[in-house]
Amino acid sequence: MSDESIEGLARKLAEAVPQGLRSVGEDLEQNFRAVLRSGLDKLDLVTREEFAVQEAVLARTREKLDAMEARLEMLGNAPVAKKPVARKAASKGSKKTGKKTGKKTGKTTAKRTTKKT
Repeated sequence: MSDESIEGLARKLAEAVPQGLRSVGEDLEQNFRAVLRSGLDKLDLVTREEFAVQEAVLARTREKLDAMEARLEMLGNAPVAKKPVARKAASKGSKKTGKKTGKKTGKTTAKRTTKKT
């Protein structure tokens, strides 16, 4: 809040005081000013200019967010190439029937036989 606004508000408060107390009007006005400044300092207010800058930053951020959401929506509607799903070697049906299945590797093993003479 600007000093002019505080001065005007303090003056109006001093004028609102009943006639009998107006003799101390100058002191009241100074006290009103001090109380107003102290109270406003505690509120952590920003100036109009700071507010305008942050408002512009927020507007730009909103535009970027809207553009990104539109792009994400467009990408979400695009056809997706699906990767083939790897299948397990053992079928689910063999577990239910109790049959054992094993992996076939295509390798054969031969027993060695040795002749004793």
